[in-house]
Amino acid sequence: MTDRRVPDGAQTTHPSTSRRRLLRGGAAAGIGALTAWAGAGGSADAAEPRRAARTAHIVARRTGPYEVLALLDAHGTFPGKRQNWFPDAGEADWARAKRLDPAAFGPDDTWELDFRCYAVRRPGGRVTLVDTGIGPAGSPASPWAPVPGHLPAVLAHAGIERDDVDTVVLTHLHEDHYGWTVDTTGTPVFPDARHVVQRTEIAALAADDSAMAYVVEPLRRAGLLHGIDGRVRVQGGPGGPALTAVPTPGHTAGHQSVLVEGGRERVVITGDVLVHAVQLVAPSVAYGLESDQATARRTRRRLLDDARARGDLLATAHLNRPFLRP
Repeated sequence: MTDRRVPDGAQTTHPSTSRRRLLRGGAAAGIGALTAWAGAGGSADAAEPRRAARTAHIVARRTGPYEVLALLDAHGTFPGKRQNWFPDAGEADWARAKRLDPAAFGPDDTWELDFRCYAVRRPGGRVTLVDTGIGPAGSPASPWAPVPGHLPAVLAHAGIERDDVDTVVLTHLHEDHYGWTVDTTGTPVFPDARHVVQRTEIAALAADDSAMAYVVEPLRRAGLLHGIDGRVRVQGGPGGPALTAVPTPGHTAGHQSVLVEGGRERVVITGDVLVHAVQLVAPSVAYGLESDQATARRTRRRLLDDARARGDLLATAHLNRPFLRP
């Protein structure tokens, strides 16, 4: 029996349906979907000054032949109060998390977070993109997330053209991670790329999940959907630099992370194995929107223990620091 705690008022329906209802309800109540990227005019130049001074839109790290680029698609305030989403966290946990990621702590106990994707650039300029953010206005994340995201502009600023991207790895099929996979007409944004998803993730989708119509079916029609099972080398050869998709289930049934092995230091692109610093300092703390909290807890502990033992650098999707050590 799994531990499936949800915030007060949540219904234990299919995980994707429950998640969508909770997020949209919170945003409709006026307690989320606030962007610090852009003002009313929608320009990234209108970013809130404190945010612009604090975080670069592109942060790079290198491991061997690979350049790992953290790409900020958007920043916002998550619907609801942070304690509602992490009910197991105690005062000591929050205090430690605040020291690690103070920017996550907004006014009135709110949760401030980044929405981030990663590009891994190889010699010659070819790119593997990990996740595609919240997407344009009208994407499935629109009812609760700070759309439009800015990934296309950020990629251009990084010198990455769309046809440079030959692989897109989707860590999971939540709307804040697949938003720029297609445009609002269903046309793939990266038409030369295979899109790597765990088959378990696709199989677990409810029939009415927005990911089916918005992402899965358009990619299938275009011949770009590449389902995998388990641990799979995405780029590179045996014994050398490589990018490997690694199953990290719990947040969703088929969640995966990406291991970048290029030199002495490995980079682990975590996806949503941990979504807040409180789960980094206290891995047993569950997140209310994890589909299987017991499995997510075991996955998080295993990933963090392994990263500490090996000295890995974590590349996170939602912490306000893109790269950090456990």
